[in-house]
Amino acid sequence: MMAKDKITIMVVDDEKAHADVLVEAVESLCDEAVAVYDANEAVRILQSRKIDIVITDLNLADENVNGLDVLDIAKEQSLATEVILITAYATIETCKEAIRRGAFDYLVKPIDIDQLRTMVERAVSKKRACRAKAFSSNADKSDFKFDGVKGSSRAMQSVFAVLRKVSPTNITVLIEGSSGTGKELLARAVHNNSPRKSQPFKPINCAGLTESLLESELFGHAKGSFTGATEARKGLFQVADKGTLFLDEIGDMPMPMQSKLLRVLEDGIVVPVGSNKSTVVDVRVISATNHNLAELVSENKFRQDLYFRIKGVSVTVPLLKDRVEDFGELAEYFLRQACDEIGIDKRTISDSALEILKGYSWPGNIRQLRNCVRMMVVMGDTDVLGTKDIPPEIHQIRQLPGQVDSVKNLAGVALEEIERQAIVETLAKVDGNREQAAKLLGIGERTLYRKIKDYNIG
Repeated sequence: MMAKDKITIMVVDDEKAHADVLVEAVESLCDEAVAVYDANEAVRILQSRKIDIVITDLNLADENVNGLDVLDIAKEQSLATEVILITAYATIETCKEAIRRGAFDYLVKPIDIDQLRTMVERAVSKKRACRAKAFSSNADKSDFKFDGVKGSSRAMQSVFAVLRKVSPTNITVLIEGSSGTGKELLARAVHNNSPRKSQPFKPINCAGLTESLLESELFGHAKGSFTGATEARKGLFQVADKGTLFLDEIGDMPMPMQSKLLRVLEDGIVVPVGSNKSTVVDVRVISATNHNLAELVSENKFRQDLYFRIKGVSVTVPLLKDRVEDFGELAEYFLRQACDEIGIDKRTISDSALEILKGYSWPGNIRQLRNCVRMMVVMGDTDVLGTKDIPPEIHQIRQLPGQVDSVKNLAGVALEEIERQAIVETLAKVDGNREQAAKLLGIGERTLYRKIKDYNIG
């Protein structure tokens, strides 16, 4: 074995006998295992040499340094260092904090040696599999690619900044946001910018699947395990081994399945339905939901321990209506994409049509915008797509005073939104002539200019 492939484990525990037992349990799984009985000595070692895996007690004798501090220092020295925490009592807050800071996993005393060895085997396996492709923690941000994900707004840049940091690691990621906001695209971006990018990315939508079907899809099944199981089948955990599994709409997962999923995430061991044969897997899990999982936890509709297990790092994708500054970039991207798919020359969207589209609330978010632009491209007869090419359901929802059913459509709409809508559609009617628009609206030109600026009308 070459020196660069050497795996070193350090056990940190001020109870000497306990530390020695743990070293004895894991030394056959690595090239070097050392016991350290003092927190400050552990810090010194971490700062002076490379340690691949750290196993540390949460509560150490030194009042200034505890296991979480050791975790932080290990990660400061190298994001690639895996840290396993040991605690006498696994409070939810402690586990949440440990996973948030990048811990590989945690164990509760008294230690089950077999469970410890299984956990360390997973960490060692991951280290050796990823080492050749490991990303530098100082990698140039320009190397990070969000294919298909657009957005220069501050809200989206904040999301991108978090995902840039976590992609090179193995930490679980939870992506929250309404339907259609692009959660799967972000999950694929994390995978494609990780050391696992050459391995499978397997998505599954947890909504609408029965418990038995979801269990079979995730864990696989043995031949004859149920009616119709004419042959054995691998589940997505096995298919995605060494890669990434994307659990979309995890908030809709049945409670019994949540318990089974938690077990796999903790142990890394999959047992197919109807089989007694277990398989060790190394899978990174990225989850997404359009629910507020914290609320589901408080309502006892989602397991709290699973929530903290999947929420290593979380991001919330904003609604399209809350990122107006991204609208032009998104529309242009979907326009170019639609033209390429259909095989026609590039088309453009008129400013007046773009303003009407900007003013719409987009309950389906970017997915709805993409479909809208695609339909405009398909149905449009000219190179410049105008207001007449906007799908009727968009126009009908945004009727102005004086149009059919205007009262019904405006009921409950904020006055500022009605005013903005009136300005947008009046400008569209007069092809952007602000002098004419001001006359039609019955206001001065200076007032119109101010309102255009206030409402961020392009």
